[in-house]
Amino acid sequence: MTRATERATLPGAYARELIDLCARFDVAPAALVSGLDVAPETLTNPATRVPLATFVQLVRRAEALTGEPGLAYYAGLHTRVSWHGFLGFAAMTASTVGEALELAERFSRTRTEAVSLVTRRDGAHASLFLEEHVPLGELREFLVTTLLLGLVAIADTLVGRPLAGRVDMTHAEPAYFGKFAAAVPRLREVRFGQPANRILFATATLSLPIVSADPAATQLAREQCERELLALGDGSPVVGRLRALLRDGVSLSSPEAAKRLSMSSRTLKRRLTEQGTTFSELLDDARRQKALVLLEDRRLTVDQMAAQLGYSDAANFTRAFRRWTGKSPGEARDGR
Repeated sequence: MTRATERATLPGAYARELIDLCARFDVAPAALVSGLDVAPETLTNPATRVPLATFVQLVRRAEALTGEPGLAYYAGLHTRVSWHGFLGFAAMTASTVGEALELAERFSRTRTEAVSLVTRRDGAHASLFLEEHVPLGELREFLVTTLLLGLVAIADTLVGRPLAGRVDMTHAEPAYFGKFAAAVPRLREVRFGQPANRILFATATLSLPIVSADPAATQLAREQCERELLALGDGSPVVGRLRALLRDGVSLSSPEAAKRLSMSSRTLKRRLTEQGTTFSELLDDARRQKALVLLEDRRLTVDQMAAQLGYSDAANFTRAFRRWTGKSPGEARDGR
């Protein structure tokens, strides 16, 4: 386990919801947390944080005691926006789906340092990517499944009806998935073994109004989220700001990015190194994400995609795409 993983935490509310879920399987809280550094009575406090390593143990214990390997599907499909604290309240009162996602991207670090959300759009197609910032290891499948399906459930609630879209996950299809897919039609739009963890949807979805919109309440929730972000300290604001720049310009050079961030190239390199990443890695991530969105537009040729992504020719783009996905753009588009 890396240092970053050891430092990462999750809100106590997530552990509390897992404990409550296990109670439906007749598993007592005491049996679930015995020997773990988790006190159920403290989990109702919004300030309580649970180390990622402890949450891994809690999940493994929960799956063993319930005898249900698919707990993530129960948790994801029954997610409530209130689980996400003031960030959830801000999203619930936002004016549109796009505004809610903007809030989720900006303030996701108030929930956890382990992952974040990134929205990318191109023409009629958009994707919400789940970015992993620390190695999740054996928790990856559970957390990705719960968060992505939970976001779908929340979105349906916010707009008051089921939304069209698809969920992609990088892990292999679990043996037990069939029983969930047979019971929940929504899960027929889930694909496994994909090159990224994301939700795909029409760009027009971003303009849909939220049924509980309340601009005044959103402003109050945003201010509280800003205070929570400030209390967390420096964290990785440079990484977040650079990712935002690269969303708009995947042809951006490191010196250009440093200038836009009002710092020298040396300072940018040092700060990225402190956060365990490099400009090249973040640029590669940005291009990979944009490529996957562009791939949905079948009108675009490989040459056109390469040009939009800043590659000198289609061959260089194809080599990069194969490195990302194990397939050529044509093979990925045809589902081979």
